[in-house]
Amino acid sequence: MLIIGQIVISIILIALILVQDRTSGLSGVFGGAGATPYQTRRGLEKSIYWATIVAAVVFAALAILNLVL
Repeated sequence: MLIIGQIVISIILIALILVQDRTSGLSGVFGGAGATPYQTRRGLEKSIYWATIVAAVVFAALAILNLVL
């Protein structure tokens, strides 16, 4: 049962990582992301960011539980 949960969480984690947008516009093509590499996350972007962190923690916990049991 833990293995199935780990597979599901891994698929969710992959999808959340792929949905995140790191660069936008033409500056992203040439490697520039503007004056500062950090930006404020707002709205849906912030929710996706925190959901990615939660999914990663759950995935790690399931991996450790699967290893111990």
